[in-house]
Amino acid sequence: MNAAALENETISVMLVDDHALVRAGLRRLLEDTPNIRVQSEAGDGAEAIRLLRDNVPDVIVLDITMPGMDGIDATKHIRAAWPDVPILILTMHSDPQFAVRLLNAGANGYVVKQSAPAQLAAAIRAVRCGEQYLSGEVADAAQAMQRAGAANDNPVSVLTDRELQVLRDLAEGRNHHEIAERLHLSVKTIDTYRLRLLAKLRLRNNSDLTRFAIQNGLVQA
Repeated sequence: MNAAALENETISVMLVDDHALVRAGLRRLLEDTPNIRVQSEAGDGAEAIRLLRDNVPDVIVLDITMPGMDGIDATKHIRAAWPDVPILILTMHSDPQFAVRLLNAGANGYVVKQSAPAQLAAAIRAVRCGEQYLSGEVADAAQAMQRAGAANDNPVSVLTDRELQVLRDLAEGRNHHEIAERLHLSVKTIDTYRLRLLAKLRLRNNSDLTRFAIQNGLVQA
């Protein structure tokens, strides 16, 4: 579908973000945008998948960091079950490593939240047309990583998606019980992931993990 074909089409959107205030702000932003309407909202990936079984929108706008099924896992599940629906990632993470992971998982676009007021509508229309859309903050680096096939010089690249998720939660100050509940895993499994992270990254303790996450743009200081 090209841009001309969209001129008179109303694009339906599903918003997936665990913060109700963020969803409300996005809804208000899109309500003022011609030919885009919010069809549904979900608080995490699992809820989004339940809603998709009844009604598939034209575009899914999806956060990364959510309890339970996060944006990376949700993208993989949605892409497998609904291969044709465009997925636009809307996130606070401006590290291009995240963009590459999501694009490799099947996302069609990646917008950093601070750019949302200016870019969200254009990004929705672009992915609806079958185009890839990347925020300026990540575009050049992410495209270079994609062309290279991997981000081998980035230490984050050695981590699996689940390890990355556990690292972010630890760096944000969550304890093992909180992380286990968020990810629906056992406390013992979370500690196994923590030990694996320390070994892979050659770090000594949780403070080093937090410092690593901040230095690599995985969490805010």
